[in-house]
Amino acid sequence: MIGIQKLNIGSIPTLIIQDYTMEANPLPIVTYFHGFTSAKEQNLPLAYMLAEKGFRVLLPDSIHHGERDNTLSSQQRQLAFWNIVLQNLQDLLHIKTYLSREGLLLDERFGVAGTSMGGITTSAAMTQFPWIKAAAVLMGTPRITAYAKQLMNHFTSEGPLPMSEEAIQQLFRELERIDLSLQQETLANRPLLFWHGDADKVVPFDQSYSFYQEVREQYPDRKNVRFIKEVNRDHKVSRFAMQETTKWFEHFLLQDSKANHLKKA
Repeated sequence: MIGIQKLNIGSIPTLIIQDYTMEANPLPIVTYFHGFTSAKEQNLPLAYMLAEKGFRVLLPDSIHHGERDNTLSSQQRQLAFWNIVLQNLQDLLHIKTYLSREGLLLDERFGVAGTSMGGITTSAAMTQFPWIKAAAVLMGTPRITAYAKQLMNHFTSEGPLPMSEEAIQQLFRELERIDLSLQQETLANRPLLFWHGDADKVVPFDQSYSFYQEVREQYPDRKNVRFIKEVNRDHKVSRFAMQETTKWFEHFLLQDSKANHLKKA
């Protein structure tokens, strides 16, 4: 039976979805980050699918969202978008440290995924954490700096920003450090799935698809990178996308690991 546990990992409100009979046992992990203006509870359907396959799934709330919402105005939260992504990376490290310390992570089988802002977080995390064994980006972009400049142009077209030009350039430099499109070598053949609707008007479809076309040529094993285009789909994750994400992690964090274990034995 699948159960839901509510836990604060440090200051991070988190839902843990798993087979309740395995609460104390190490399991393969998938940490899933929600999108902008969303919250952890909205990814429970996908978490349930993954937990049924044998994963321990963690759904954290990002800062300024869910239980961490501190009543920022809409504009303030929009301007904090990239700080939220950067904090997500720190949160992910805290989550991984907690799971390892508590003996809840099986054989370092750690996957990360996310929707929109969570997909952007996932792309950025691949540049920072080589211990991520597999990832899935659902309607996010790995071209973080390019997307940030696009957003800034949109904001400035609506009026002056409460940020100096120096602060904006500093932000771009910080984002370049976690921009997967600028550090493609950090993928190191790790399994990476993209799903994106081609009618998405929020996060550009072309940014993720063109990136996929670039990096697939660099993958020694082509089956480790995949792009799923859903025709006429806008900025909303479909059931099909959730099913394919579940299959992706099942293959690379469950089936492949089991096969490798048998070979070693």
